[in-house]
Amino acid sequence: AEEHTWQHCPIPLVLTGDTGRVLVKFGEVGAVRPGYSVIAVNQKPVTGLAGPNDRPVLDIINDPESYPLTLTFGRGKVGANEKLMLASTFHSLYAISAKISPVEESSGIKQLDTEEFSLHCFQTITGVKFFVIVDHKQMACEPLLHRIYELYTDFVLKNPFYLIDMPIRCELFDTNLRRVVEQIERASAYNSATLA
Repeated sequence: AEEHTWQHCPIPLVLTGDTGRVLVKFGEVGAVRPGYSVIAVNQKPVTGLAGPNDRPVLDIINDPESYPLTLTFGRGKVGANEKLMLASTFHSLYAISAKISPVEESSGIKQLDTEEFSLHCFQTITGVKFFVIVDHKQMACEPLLHRIYELYTDFVLKNPFYLIDMPIRCELFDTNLRRVVEQIERASAYNSATLA
């Protein structure tokens, strides 16, 4: 979390409440950039779009009487709708990349590197795609993706209540996935420490 205090209105960020929480849409201050959300106003937690006393956060920020004003920003949890949007966007990019690739019989994006993160993808024989977004220092993404696929087949596909192409809501899958990710993170932290 990153905290910033402003003495007067307006603040140098463009904020939006379109997604059910107050997000930075444009601008940067310190480490705060688009995608960060307001998680506290004057050290009081924000719930959705509401700040202290259930007053809308955007109203507080736009009210000159509210200053000086301290806002705490953080990377909020990605909601179900945002996850669906990300997945469908990635699916489209994957399909386009497979079509326009100069490599014959290309299957699409397997790895995408940016300055801030790497995206790794594994497509199953049936076309289900698993992708992880990791720090550049993270190692062993291929085994992680295969392990996620194993968990998917063990806990999701064998669940009689799961409907194909629907969001996964399976507590056993979530618990085991968390455990696998924690193991990978511990192993990566250990490898980073021994390499340093």
